[in-house]
Amino acid sequence: MNTFKLTITDRLATIQLDRGRSNPINLDMVKELTSAVKDLDGDREVGGLIITGKEGFFSSGIDLIEAYNYDEVQSREFWTDFLQLQVVLASFKKPLVAAISGHSPAGGCIMAICCDYRLLADGKFIIGLNEVPVGIIVPDSVFNVYSFWLGQRKAYQYLMEGRLLNVGEALEAGLIDEVTAPDELMAAAERRARAYMQFSPKVWWQTKLNLRKELLAQLNTDQTETLDIMLKQWWAPSTRKGLEMMIQQLTAKK
Repeated sequence: MNTFKLTITDRLATIQLDRGRSNPINLDMVKELTSAVKDLDGDREVGGLIITGKEGFFSSGIDLIEAYNYDEVQSREFWTDFLQLQVVLASFKKPLVAAISGHSPAGGCIMAICCDYRLLADGKFIIGLNEVPVGIIVPDSVFNVYSFWLGQRKAYQYLMEGRLLNVGEALEAGLIDEVTAPDELMAAAERRARAYMQFSPKVWWQTKLNLRKELLAQLNTDQTETLDIMLKQWWAPSTRKGLEMMIQQLTAKK
């Protein structure tokens, strides 16, 4: 794996995102994560999974610098695969815990909200979905997962505002479940995952399936029409100009 590190200790797997300083999501990461999560879901020797990042960042979201330069075929492949990764994470049968180690906007937030439980390191970090200000149309599948935790009213308002929440706001809104000191994050995530792993795997999965039945049905609907609309806007001159400005800002920071 080129984009993350995988370890398994006493039946608990940990995926640590490891792509550059901020773990931006590109096509390689999406494909590697999808394959690994599927494998772990089917591995009888694995009872649960933690996904985490590195100090300061869980994931900064889509790698706009790389994604901007994808051609039309690559762009469709990327967005198709990213939405499929969302399905794979949300459908994971075993306990899935997000140990959010820092900033987690946009795509990083989407990965986190597919999990069963989210812990966020305390600090001056932000989390949320800011696709609208970036110029990316939010598919209904993303809204469905966001509103699963926040409720439709908050999810609608936050999405339309492109609102990013600080740690306290995220906890109050129910976007995260727990705040921990950065140096205690992984230990707390492991405790939560192992607490879930004590239950009967069959009971856990069937209950999770029951509670997510409508959500998973929504996520598994045909996304072709949604992707067509997203990609049309992605290639619109106004979106490209906005992305160019953002990329210039990101490059300047580097």
